[in-house]
Amino acid sequence: MQDKMGRELMLSDRIEAKWIDAFVRVFELCKVTSDEQVAILSETQSRTLNVHLAELALARFGVTAFHVVVPTPPQDAPVPVRSTGASLALTNQRAAIEALKASTLVVDCTVEGLLHSPEMPEILSGGTRIQMISNEHPEALERLIPHPSMETRVKAAVKQARAATEMRVMSAAGTDLTVDMRDAATAGVWGYTDRPKTVAHWPGGVVVSFPKANSVNGTLVFDVGDVNLTFKRYFEHAVTFVIENDYVTDVLGTGTDAELMRRYLEAWGDREAYAVSHVGWGLNEGARYEALTMYDQRETNGTELRAFAGNFLFSTGANEFANRYTKGHFDLPTRNCTITLDGVAVVERGRLAGVEG
Repeated sequence: MQDKMGRELMLSDRIEAKWIDAFVRVFELCKVTSDEQVAILSETQSRTLNVHLAELALARFGVTAFHVVVPTPPQDAPVPVRSTGASLALTNQRAAIEALKASTLVVDCTVEGLLHSPEMPEILSGGTRIQMISNEHPEALERLIPHPSMETRVKAAVKQARAATEMRVMSAAGTDLTVDMRDAATAGVWGYTDRPKTVAHWPGGVVVSFPKANSVNGTLVFDVGDVNLTFKRYFEHAVTFVIENDYVTDVLGTGTDAELMRRYLEAWGDREAYAVSHVGWGLNEGARYEALTMYDQRETNGTELRAFAGNFLFSTGANEFANRYTKGHFDLPTRNCTITLDGVAVVERGRLAGVEG
């Protein structure tokens, strides 16, 4: 198959029975029943294939499903925005929000996802649960169908993170970062949700903590081969963040990677874009680090790279638990780090230390 310019396209946006089966399996894990009222939320720029797959999979359960479709909002940022987990599609959409609150399950197929959207707490308050279908091509979703064992692993990691007072991150590349974990808000995602007032995204397999203000200090080095998911590229040159009391105070490095990051951060004209959003690590041994090489940028949202086992997931941008809000955002999975919680390793040189469960 070719596009209008004659270039070969790797994947075809055609409904496949195997992809319906994958969606059915996730909805089984969500414990969908025939007496539910299920809302499929999408926007005009959503991946239509995933919306259709969700509808067809839900039909297998005999549920009453309905669509909530809203226009993709105008772009108001100074730079392109990608993979924030904070969809703005529901802004001022009161009728849509009420419909979502009245359902028992929301299947979120928005482009950016509702995970950090301002409307999510209100939607959950109605007693529904939100299953985010990350904006990936279903070929990737098919490979990453969650397994119940991931729930056990993630819950154990969340317990460890919540009990810790300090996270330390170090690497041979020069990373030496300290995070005060006291009063940090920690959550984990294993890929599905089966309880009211909860949210999950597929693919899953990650634990993240949002530290309180003035909790993160040190040096973080992104080595050659680490990942910048906002730009959907691997680092080709090392870049160093100097972090003081949560804020990136210097971006060190030469070459394209450092220049791109400096320009993107500066473009926001917002100090909060330089702040730490969350820290955590990937737990999904089925997620592949090299997957980004296999997909065109329009075909991937990069969720798989956030979850690959043993990565240190560092993010800049909004942290509502520290009263910081911004649309600027980086997700930066970093390899070969050792992560300790109160001196106990959960990741050793980029490999899970076997203490997550």
